[in-house]
Amino acid sequence: MKTTKLAFAVALFTVASFSFAQEYQANTAKSSLKWTGKKITGSHWGYINLKEGSFTVKSNKIVNGTFTIDMNSMSNVDIDNPDMREKLIGHLKSDDFFGVDKFPVATLVITESSPFNSNVSKVKGKLTIKGITHPVSFDVTKNGNNYTSTITVDRSLYDVRYGSGKFFDNLGDNTIYDEFTLEVNIAAL
Repeated sequence: MKTTKLAFAVALFTVASFSFAQEYQANTAKSSLKWTGKKITGSHWGYINLKEGSFTVKSNKIVNGTFTIDMNSMSNVDIDNPDMREKLIGHLKSDDFFGVDKFPVATLVITESSPFNSNVSKVKGKLTIKGITHPVSFDVTKNGNNYTSTITVDRSLYDVRYGSGKFFDNLGDNTIYDEFTLEVNIAAL
């Protein structure tokens, strides 16, 4: 009888531990967002800061989350010349691209996900850039308290048209590809 009660208690504890929600905050100082944009003649990359973020894990899956990205923090790493680097960042922050004066933050809201399988989950959410929201989906890999992902974003959906072949003809070598990537590393607390 004691064995049955012990087995029942262990089973109940195991079920309970998977059904309680765990709330996490993003450690913004240890989290990183690396952006990469490409054009016919090359690419540029840099970082952008996570302003704040939180998410909930329940039953081994991410059930919700909200992340705010500080668009004013955008930086470039691959250009050595400081004047050229500033010129690029100024242009990316202008109305030609992300209109940072009017839209100082972008947000990602997680709406659903699959359970983690071999530490990988398929996640769906809504990304808002320049006040325009579209669905996104991506894989998240969990490694301890770090959650990583590469999110591919079609900038043309968010009215970021500069140099886009979808909106302008005869760009030739000046074409900038519509898709850019965000390599995300969230350090959770």
